[in-house]
Amino acid sequence: MTSASRFATYFHVHLVSDSTGETLNAMARAVCARFENVLPIEHYYALVRSPRQVERALAEIEDAPGVVMHTIVDDSLRTALEEGCRRLEMPCIAALDPLVSSLSRYLGAVLTRKVGVQHVLDTDYFNRMDALNFAIGHDDGQGGQELDQADVVLVGVSRTSKTPTCIYLAHRGVRAANVPLVPGRGPPENLRNLSSALVVGLTISPDRLIQIRRNRLLSLKESRDTSYTDIEAVREEVVQARRLYERQGWPVIDVTRRSVEETAAAVLNLLQSSRAAPETAT
Repeated sequence: MTSASRFATYFHVHLVSDSTGETLNAMARAVCARFENVLPIEHYYALVRSPRQVERALAEIEDAPGVVMHTIVDDSLRTALEEGCRRLEMPCIAALDPLVSSLSRYLGAVLTRKVGVQHVLDTDYFNRMDALNFAIGHDDGQGGQELDQADVVLVGVSRTSKTPTCIYLAHRGVRAANVPLVPGRGPPENLRNLSSALVVGLTISPDRLIQIRRNRLLSLKESRDTSYTDIEAVREEVVQARRLYERQGWPVIDVTRRSVEETAAAVLNLLQSSRAAPETAT
């Protein structure tokens, strides 16, 4: 093993946004993840909408030299930030510019100079909030009589990331519910007869599931050995869940090596396919 692979490279990255900074943060992390052994020390500056706020950001940038990324729309603030970085000899990257320029050329459309337009209180925003309320109200088998109102119902044994996946889907405007599979107890009867909701089974390797459950028990300061982490009992849980999915003909997603974001993306693909299927059949 070389020294280069043993030690990580740390660097400061300053993220300056005139809105919430969510888009910029996601872009920065996605880019940094492409480099091995590179760990960013992130500095956030959200809702930067005045010259004084730009000055404060530049002062902190000077104290911690590094890369500056921004999504500033206002021309005067943008110029002040970029000239300040030039003076400090810091790289300053307008993160969205290449995408915006390419799309503008393709569309032949004029760019808006409004700040935070992606966060306006429009119908899409309220749909996302409704989906979030639905996910919370239908978590872990709650609201069983209303499952048919869901877009997606996730089914799985305990600790298969059902809840966080539903919350993530809600932020995409998807009404998601989840139902746990409890050993010795069958799933709700109405789950087998849903007509409009897509039911997706989540599975996981027994070894990984035991690891997750043990970590959960440790966080609760619980150390007793139970069937919850017994290898044979856990294997049987996973097998019975897979048999249920097969009997019902539900699509299955293996979450063993998937992040919540990857699981949600797979669910969205299944949902899109299920919605396209009736249109193809007509």
